[in-house]
Amino acid sequence: MLGISPTTLLSRIISIAKNIVPPPIPIGKTFQVDEIRTFIKRKDRLTWIVCALEKETKKIVSFNIGRRTNKTLNKVICSLELSNPVKIIIDKLKNYRYLIKKEIHSTKYRGTNNIERKNLSIRTHLKRLNRRTISFSSSFIILNAILKIYFWS
Repeated sequence: MLGISPTTLLSRIISIAKNIVPPPIPIGKTFQVDEIRTFIKRKDRLTWIVCALEKETKKIVSFNIGRRTNKTLNKVICSLELSNPVKIIIDKLKNYRYLIKKEIHSTKYRGTNNIERKNLSIRTHLKRLNRRTISFSSSFIILNAILKIYFWS
């Protein structure tokens, strides 16, 4: 349809994503953090996308891709803690209890509605993140580039 090879298209996606600078994380705001489950290459190789959403503007300020471990979660949490957040609202995943300071940690009822809605929009717009699909990411680098373009351009 475009008249170019798939490898050229993928290399252009990666070059566009390299030029995108993540937005600065606002200081003293409330954030919501949640995860999206997907896979790369095979359905038995689960990968998690951890996203942080600023509550007022409803924009993704930070994300990380990896296994569902404290290391993956901590990259997003550390980037948020540098901005002196008022609150970090999360679902009741136990791992966050050890990563977020008690003063700013919150698991209030319906507190993650905005990020959950954003996750649904992401799944709707990006076919590769649908739960039951034959479209999927075959590379970590491509998935990261696609998410950068989707969130920050």
